[in-house]
Amino acid sequence: MSVSKLLDLDGRVALVTGGSRGLGLQMAEALGEMGASVAITARKQQELDEAREQLERQGVKVCTVAADLSQRDSIGPVVAQVVNELGPVNILVNNAGTTWGAPAEDYPDEGWDKVMRLNVDALFFLSREVARQCMIGKGGGRIINVASIAGLKGGMGMKTIAYNTSKGAVVNFTRALAAEWGPYDITVNALCPGFFPSKMSRGVLEDVGEAVVARTPLGRLGSEEDLKGITVLLASDAARHITGQNIAVDGGYSVA
Repeated sequence: MSVSKLLDLDGRVALVTGGSRGLGLQMAEALGEMGASVAITARKQQELDEAREQLERQGVKVCTVAADLSQRDSIGPVVAQVVNELGPVNILVNNAGTTWGAPAEDYPDEGWDKVMRLNVDALFFLSREVARQCMIGKGGGRIINVASIAGLKGGMGMKTIAYNTSKGAVVNFTRALAAEWGPYDITVNALCPGFFPSKMSRGVLEDVGEAVVARTPLGRLGSEEDLKGITVLLASDAARHITGQNIAVDGGYSVA
């Protein structure tokens, strides 16, 4: 089979959480460009509408679902709507996430709970629902979790204990789920982005951005193109023998 055919996603359905902006929209664009129909979720309908317009201008077939995935009872209806509008999900990108900054000794209960509900709980419950409805016994699938180099290292100058902990959980969740679901022909991998400009990282980069760039071997922050290729690879047949891996996309920051 040719490489172009291995990377072709024509006829597949991708669900990208947190897909209305930032890294999620970047990944949705890449999957759509390679032929997938794309469903994107986020809490705000207006942002979803703007993302839909952008994707449709690029020729992508799009479904939008406004939902708060930290509310467990929203998970089933989200998957049901996507299946109804586009068909069974072949590719799940668990990108939605949040953070909360505070010193560990003063960290509020509500901050810890908010981060864990979205970054860990929602990721598991959505993966379970998609696997049950669309992947197990139905040809398998691809699950791509968005972790972070914050799950591979310590604080990196950030007082975000819940975020770092949650992303460390995603790293090992990826390994454990890959081992368990491999017999169903479901691959489970994670991307560990470094520092990318985004709404969520704006405050951190104001404080440590220059130091990050100075320490990064490639000498720059991530750009709007830097997750596209690896996302397509992990979603495609070209990566059918890759599972349980956590891949840093950070310009070399994590190894410097």
